[in-house]
Amino acid sequence: MPNTTLRAHLALLLAMLMWGTSFIALKLAVTELAPMIVIFLRMCVGALTFLVVWPWLRHGFNYQKGDWKLLGGMALFEPCLYFIFEAQALKYTSAGQAGMITAMLPLMVAVAAFFLLKERTLLRQWIGFGVAVVGVVAMTLAGNDNDQAPNAILGNVLELLAMVAAVGYTLAVKQLTRRYSAFFITAFQACVGAVFFFPLALMSDWPQQISLTTFGIIVYLGLVATLGAYGLYNYSLTYLKASVSASYTNLLPAFTLMFSMLLLGERVNLWQWLAIGLVFFGVFLSQEKRQQPVPPEAPPPITG
Repeated sequence: MPNTTLRAHLALLLAMLMWGTSFIALKLAVTELAPMIVIFLRMCVGALTFLVVWPWLRHGFNYQKGDWKLLGGMALFEPCLYFIFEAQALKYTSAGQAGMITAMLPLMVAVAAFFLLKERTLLRQWIGFGVAVVGVVAMTLAGNDNDQAPNAILGNVLELLAMVAAVGYTLAVKQLTRRYSAFFITAFQACVGAVFFFPLALMSDWPQQISLTTFGIIVYLGLVATLGAYGLYNYSLTYLKASVSASYTNLLPAFTLMFSMLLLGERVNLWQWLAIGLVFFGVFLSQEKRQQPVPPEAPPPITG
Protein backbone atom coordinates (compact mmCIF):
# COMPACT_ATOMS: atom_id res chain seq x y z
CA MET A 1 0.00 0.00 0.00
CA PRO A 2 1.49 3.38 -0.95
CA ASN A 3 2.53 5.61 1.94
CA THR A 4 -0.01 8.28 0.99
CA THR A 5 -2.86 5.75 1.03
CA LEU A 6 -1.72 4.36 4.36
CA ARG A 7 -1.53 7.86 5.83
CA ALA A 8 -5.04 8.56 4.54
CA HIS A 9 -6.41 5.48 6.31
CA LEU A 10 -4.59 6.41 9.51
CA ALA A 11 -5.98 9.94 9.25
CA LEU A 12 -9.50 8.52 8.98
CA LEU A 13 -8.98 6.26 11.98
CA LEU A 14 -7.71 9.18 14.06
CA ALA A 15 -10.63 11.36 12.95
CA MET A 16 -13.11 8.70 14.10
CA LEU A 17 -11.30 8.47 17.46
CA MET A 18 -11.60 12.25 17.85
CA TRP A 19 -15.29 12.24 17.01
CA GLY A 20 -15.83 9.26 19.29
CA THR A 21 -14.42 11.20 22.26
CA SER A 22 -16.58 14.24 21.52
CA PHE A 23 -19.65 12.60 23.09
CA ILE A 24 -17.74 11.99 26.31
CA ALA A 25 -16.33 15.53 26.30
CA LEU A 26 -19.79 17.03 25.77
CA LYS A 27 -21.27 14.80 28.47
CA LEU A 28 -18.66 16.01 30.96
CA ALA A 29 -19.08 19.67 30.00
CA VAL A 30 -22.87 19.75 30.43
CA THR A 31 -22.51 18.48 33.99
CA GLU A 32 -20.99 21.85 34.96
CA LEU A 33 -22.40 24.28 32.40
CA ALA A 34 -25.80 24.73 30.82
CA PRO A 35 -25.91 22.92 27.44
CA MET A 36 -26.46 26.11 25.43
CA ILE A 37 -23.43 27.74 27.06
CA VAL A 38 -21.25 24.75 26.18
CA ILE A 39 -22.39 24.73 22.56
CA PHE A 40 -22.01 28.52 22.22
CA LEU A 41 -18.45 28.45 23.55
CA ARG A 42 -17.60 25.48 21.35
CA MET A 43 -18.90 27.29 18.29
CA CYS A 44 -16.89 30.40 19.26
CA VAL A 45 -13.67 28.39 19.54
CA GLY A 46 -14.32 26.78 16.16
CA ALA A 47 -15.27 30.07 14.49
CA LEU A 48 -12.21 31.91 15.82
CA THR A 49 -9.95 29.09 14.69
CA PHE A 50 -11.41 29.10 11.20
CA LEU A 51 -10.94 32.88 10.98
CA VAL A 52 -7.23 32.32 11.65
CA VAL A 53 -6.97 29.85 8.76
CA TRP A 54 -9.29 31.84 6.49
CA PRO A 55 -6.51 32.64 3.95
CA TRP A 56 -6.42 28.92 3.15
CA LEU A 57 -10.23 28.59 3.08
CA ARG A 58 -11.33 31.60 1.04
CA HIS A 59 -10.81 29.79 -2.27
CA GLY A 60 -12.88 26.78 -1.21
CA PHE A 61 -16.24 27.97 -2.50
CA ASN A 62 -18.00 29.05 -5.66
CA TYR A 63 -21.19 30.88 -4.68
CA GLN A 64 -24.09 30.74 -7.10
CA LYS A 65 -27.41 32.57 -7.00
CA GLY A 66 -29.84 30.94 -4.59
CA ASP A 67 -27.21 29.08 -2.58
CA TRP A 68 -28.20 31.08 0.51
CA LYS A 69 -31.29 28.88 0.81
CA LEU A 70 -29.25 25.70 0.92
CA LEU A 71 -26.61 27.24 3.18
CA GLY A 72 -29.24 28.58 5.55
CA GLY A 73 -31.16 25.32 5.61
CA MET A 74 -27.98 23.34 6.21
CA ALA A 75 -26.97 25.58 9.13
CA LEU A 76 -30.48 25.44 10.61
CA PHE A 77 -30.35 21.66 10.68
CA GLU A 78 -26.74 21.55 11.86
CA PRO A 79 -25.43 23.00 14.08
CA CYS A 80 -28.62 24.77 15.28
CA LEU A 81 -31.26 22.06 15.70
CA TYR A 82 -28.74 19.24 15.90
CA PHE A 83 -26.89 20.61 18.91
CA ILE A 84 -30.04 21.78 20.68
CA PHE A 85 -31.30 18.20 20.69
CA GLU A 86 -27.94 16.53 21.32
CA ALA A 87 -26.84 18.78 24.17
CA GLN A 88 -30.17 18.21 25.90
CA ALA A 89 -30.02 14.47 25.16
CA LEU A 90 -26.71 14.08 26.98
CA LYS A 91 -28.27 15.51 30.13
CA TYR A 92 -30.55 12.47 30.28
CA THR A 93 -28.84 9.56 28.53
CA SER A 94 -25.35 8.12 28.58
CA ALA A 95 -22.67 8.97 26.04
CA GLY A 96 -22.50 5.31 25.00
CA GLN A 97 -26.21 5.04 24.22
CA ALA A 98 -26.17 8.37 22.38
CA GLY A 99 -23.20 7.18 20.33
CA MET A 100 -25.00 3.97 19.42
CA ILE A 101 -27.95 5.93 18.06
CA THR A 102 -25.61 7.63 15.58
CA ALA A 103 -25.37 4.24 13.87
CA MET A 104 -28.91 4.93 12.65
CA LEU A 105 -27.87 7.97 10.62
CA PRO A 106 -26.79 6.26 7.35
CA LEU A 107 -29.99 4.23 7.36
CA MET A 108 -32.17 7.28 8.06
CA VAL A 109 -30.44 9.16 5.23
CA ALA A 110 -31.15 6.25 2.86
CA VAL A 111 -34.84 6.29 3.81
CA ALA A 112 -35.09 10.08 3.41
CA ALA A 113 -33.27 9.94 0.06
CA PHE A 114 -35.72 7.28 -1.13
CA PHE A 115 -38.74 9.49 -0.46
CA LEU A 116 -37.28 12.92 -1.21
CA LEU A 117 -34.63 12.28 -3.85
CA LYS A 118 -36.12 9.10 -5.37
CA GLU A 119 -32.86 7.23 -4.77
CA ARG A 120 -33.02 3.45 -5.09
CA THR A 121 -33.28 1.58 -1.79
CA LEU A 122 -32.95 -2.21 -1.67
CA LEU A 123 -35.20 -4.53 0.36
CA ARG A 124 -32.07 -5.56 2.28
CA GLN A 125 -31.63 -1.92 3.37
CA TRP A 126 -35.24 -1.64 4.54
CA ILE A 127 -34.84 -4.82 6.59
CA GLY A 128 -31.59 -3.47 8.05
CA PHE A 129 -33.31 -0.23 8.99
CA GLY A 130 -36.07 -2.12 10.79
CA VAL A 131 -33.60 -4.33 12.68
CA ALA A 132 -31.56 -1.31 13.77
CA VAL A 133 -34.69 0.49 15.00
CA VAL A 134 -35.64 -2.57 17.06
CA GLY A 135 -32.10 -2.65 18.45
CA VAL A 136 -32.17 1.02 19.53
CA VAL A 137 -35.57 0.59 21.20
CA ALA A 138 -34.43 -2.59 22.95
CA MET A 139 -31.18 -0.94 24.10
CA THR A 140 -33.17 1.92 25.63
CA LEU A 141 -35.73 -0.29 27.38
CA ALA A 142 -33.09 -2.73 28.66
CA GLY A 143 -31.12 -0.04 30.46
CA ASN A 144 -31.74 1.16 33.99
CA ASP A 145 -31.72 4.83 34.91
CA ASN A 146 -28.48 5.76 36.70
CA ASP A 147 -26.09 8.66 37.18
CA GLN A 148 -24.98 8.49 33.53
CA ALA A 149 -28.53 8.10 32.20
CA PRO A 150 -31.08 9.60 34.64
CA ASN A 151 -33.85 9.40 32.00
CA ALA A 152 -32.55 7.23 29.16
CA ILE A 153 -35.83 7.10 27.23
CA LEU A 154 -36.13 10.88 27.02
CA GLY A 155 -32.43 11.27 26.26
CA ASN A 156 -32.46 8.69 23.48
CA VAL A 157 -35.56 10.25 21.90
CA LEU A 158 -33.81 13.62 21.89
CA GLU A 159 -30.69 12.05 20.35
CA LEU A 160 -32.87 10.45 17.68
CA LEU A 161 -34.30 13.91 16.91
CA ALA A 162 -30.71 15.12 16.56
CA MET A 163 -30.22 12.41 13.94
CA VAL A 164 -33.33 13.64 12.11
CA ALA A 165 -31.71 17.09 11.97
CA ALA A 166 -28.52 15.45 10.72
CA VAL A 167 -30.49 13.84 7.89
CA GLY A 168 -31.69 17.27 6.77
CA TYR A 169 -28.11 18.52 6.96
CA THR A 170 -26.81 15.61 4.90
CA LEU A 171 -29.36 16.12 2.11
CA ALA A 172 -28.47 19.83 1.94
CA VAL A 173 -24.72 19.27 2.02
CA LYS A 174 -24.96 16.76 -0.82
CA GLN A 175 -25.89 19.68 -3.05
CA LEU A 176 -23.46 22.20 -1.54
CA THR A 177 -20.31 20.06 -1.76
CA ARG A 178 -20.38 20.42 -5.54
CA ARG A 179 -19.20 24.03 -5.10
CA TYR A 180 -17.97 24.29 -1.50
CA SER A 181 -15.11 22.55 0.30
CA ALA A 182 -15.66 20.54 3.49
CA PHE A 183 -13.53 23.04 5.40
CA PHE A 184 -15.58 26.02 4.21
CA ILE A 185 -18.86 24.29 5.13
CA THR A 186 -17.56 23.54 8.61
CA ALA A 187 -16.33 27.12 9.04
CA PHE A 188 -19.72 28.45 7.93
CA GLN A 189 -21.48 26.16 10.41
CA ALA A 190 -19.25 27.29 13.27
CA CYS A 191 -19.82 31.00 12.55
CA VAL A 192 -23.59 30.63 12.18
CA GLY A 193 -23.66 28.46 15.31
CA ALA A 194 -21.83 31.08 17.36
CA VAL A 195 -24.39 33.73 16.36
CA PHE A 196 -27.40 31.40 16.81
CA PHE A 197 -26.44 30.11 20.24
CA PHE A 198 -25.38 33.51 21.61
CA PRO A 199 -28.87 34.60 22.79
CA LEU A 200 -29.61 31.07 24.06
CA ALA A 201 -26.40 31.17 26.07
CA LEU A 202 -27.30 34.61 27.47
CA MET A 203 -30.63 33.22 28.69
CA SER A 204 -28.88 30.36 30.49
CA ASP A 205 -27.55 30.43 34.05
CA TRP A 206 -23.85 31.25 33.93
CA PRO A 207 -21.68 30.04 36.81
CA GLN A 208 -19.47 32.34 38.83
CA GLN A 209 -16.46 30.70 37.20
CA ILE A 210 -15.65 27.90 34.78
CA SER A 211 -13.24 25.26 35.97
CA LEU A 212 -9.99 24.79 34.10
CA THR A 213 -11.04 21.22 33.24
CA THR A 214 -14.31 22.29 31.65
CA PHE A 215 -12.59 25.15 29.80
CA GLY A 216 -10.10 22.63 28.42
CA ILE A 217 -12.95 20.35 27.32
CA ILE A 218 -14.62 23.21 25.43
CA VAL A 219 -11.36 24.09 23.68
CA TYR A 220 -10.94 20.40 22.85
CA LEU A 221 -14.42 20.28 21.31
CA GLY A 222 -13.80 23.39 19.23
CA LEU A 223 -10.29 22.56 18.07
CA VAL A 224 -9.90 18.80 18.04
CA ALA A 225 -13.44 17.48 17.50
CA THR A 226 -14.19 20.10 14.85
CA LEU A 227 -11.07 21.46 13.16
CA GLY A 228 -8.79 18.46 13.76
CA ALA A 229 -11.25 15.72 12.84
CA TYR A 230 -12.56 17.54 9.78
CA GLY A 231 -9.02 18.34 8.67
CA LEU A 232 -8.04 14.69 8.82
CA TYR A 233 -11.22 13.59 7.10
CA ASN A 234 -10.71 16.16 4.37
CA TYR A 235 -7.10 14.99 3.93
CA SER A 236 -8.25 11.40 3.48
CA LEU A 237 -10.63 12.41 0.68
CA THR A 238 -7.63 13.57 -1.33
CA TYR A 239 -6.40 9.98 -1.66
CA LEU A 240 -9.41 7.72 -1.00
CA LYS A 241 -12.86 7.26 -2.49
CA ALA A 242 -15.71 8.89 -0.58
CA SER A 243 -17.36 5.49 -0.09
CA VAL A 244 -14.22 4.25 1.68
CA SER A 245 -14.01 7.34 3.89
CA ALA A 246 -17.72 7.27 4.73
CA SER A 247 -17.53 3.61 5.77
CA TYR A 248 -15.24 4.58 8.64
CA THR A 249 -18.12 6.46 10.34
CA ASN A 250 -19.54 3.07 11.31
CA LEU A 251 -16.73 2.93 13.89
CA LEU A 252 -18.13 5.92 15.79
CA PRO A 253 -20.64 4.02 17.98
CA ALA A 254 -18.01 1.45 18.96
CA PHE A 255 -15.42 4.11 19.82
CA THR A 256 -17.96 6.14 21.79
CA LEU A 257 -19.04 3.13 23.80
CA MET A 258 -15.43 2.12 24.46
CA PHE A 259 -14.44 5.60 25.68
CA SER A 260 -17.58 5.99 27.80
CA MET A 261 -16.78 2.72 29.58
CA LEU A 262 -13.12 3.68 30.10
CA LEU A 263 -13.54 7.36 31.02
CA LEU A 264 -17.05 7.60 32.47
CA GLY A 265 -17.33 4.17 34.06
CA GLU A 266 -20.44 3.37 32.05
CA ARG A 267 -21.70 -0.17 32.41
CA VAL A 268 -23.65 -2.15 29.82
CA ASN A 269 -25.80 -5.12 30.84
CA LEU A 270 -26.22 -8.33 28.88
CA TRP A 271 -29.55 -7.33 27.29
CA GLN A 272 -28.06 -4.03 26.17
CA TRP A 273 -25.11 -5.86 24.57
CA LEU A 274 -27.60 -8.02 22.66
CA ALA A 275 -29.50 -4.89 21.58
CA ILE A 276 -26.25 -3.23 20.49
CA GLY A 277 -25.53 -6.33 18.43
CA LEU A 278 -28.93 -5.87 16.75
CA VAL A 279 -28.06 -2.27 15.87
CA PHE A 280 -24.77 -3.28 14.26
CA PHE A 281 -26.43 -6.20 12.47
CA GLY A 282 -29.06 -3.83 11.10
CA VAL A 283 -26.37 -1.43 9.92
CA PHE A 284 -24.53 -4.35 8.28
CA LEU A 285 -27.68 -5.46 6.46
CA SER A 286 -28.24 -1.94 5.20
CA GLN A 287 -24.90 -1.81 3.39
CA GLU A 288 -25.09 -2.36 -0.36
CA LYS A 289 -22.73 -5.04 -1.63
CA ARG A 290 -21.67 -2.73 -4.44
CA GLN A 291 -21.18 0.86 -3.38
CA GLN A 292 -22.70 3.55 -5.58
CA PRO A 293 -20.48 6.53 -6.47
CA VAL A 294 -20.62 9.33 -3.88
CA PRO A 295 -19.55 12.96 -4.35
CA PRO A 296 -15.89 12.86 -3.26
CA GLU A 297 -15.96 16.00 -1.15
CA ALA A 298 -19.04 15.30 0.97
CA PRO A 299 -18.29 15.55 4.71
CA PRO A 300 -20.24 13.68 7.37
CA PRO A 301 -22.26 15.65 9.93
CA ILE A 302 -20.50 17.06 12.99
CA THR A 303 -21.09 14.66 15.88
CA GLY A 304 -20.83 15.00 19.57
